Amino acid sequence: MMNEITYAKEMLCRGGYTLVVCNGGRVFVSEDKGIKPLLELVKSQDDWSGAYAADKIVGKAAAMLYTLLKVKAVYAEVLSEKAKEIFEENDIEFEYDILTENIINRQSTGLCPMEEAVKNIDNAGEAVAAIEAKIAELKAKRG
Repeated sequence: MMNEITYAKEMLCRGGYTLVVCNGGRVFVSEDKGIKPLLELVKSQDDWSGAYAADKIVGKAAAMLYTLLKVKAVYAEVLSEKAKEIFEENDIEFEYDILTENIINRQSTGLCPMEEAVKNIDNAGEAVAAIEAKIAELKAKRG
C-alpha cells in the first residue's frame, strides 16, 4: 500500500490539485491558488497533527501555517530557503523539486504578497493575522 506522503504527491501531480493533506485516511484537497486553502485548514481547528502534505509552492508564510498544523512532512514542487529553515527548526520532514531564494508574485514584479506580509514575523501565530490582513487588503484593492 502507498504511504501517505507518496499518495499526497501523486494526488498533487495527477489530480490537478494545488494542495493535498492526508492524515490517517482523511484527505483534504484544493484546486485554489495561493495560501487561502492552507489558511482555511489552520482556521478550521481540525486536528491535522502528523499529517502529510503536498503543495505546489511553499514559502515562509505557508511554512509557518504548516507548523501550526503540526504536520509531519511536506512535499513542495517549489520551496523557498526561508520555508526550508522553518521546517528544519520545527522538525518537519520535507522534500522539494525546486529550491528558490524567494517566492515571487504572480506578475513576477517582486516578492509574493504573503511573503511580504510575514517578512519580519517569526511567530507562527502572529503570521495568521498578518496573512489575513494582507488578503483583506488585496481584496479591497480589487474592489
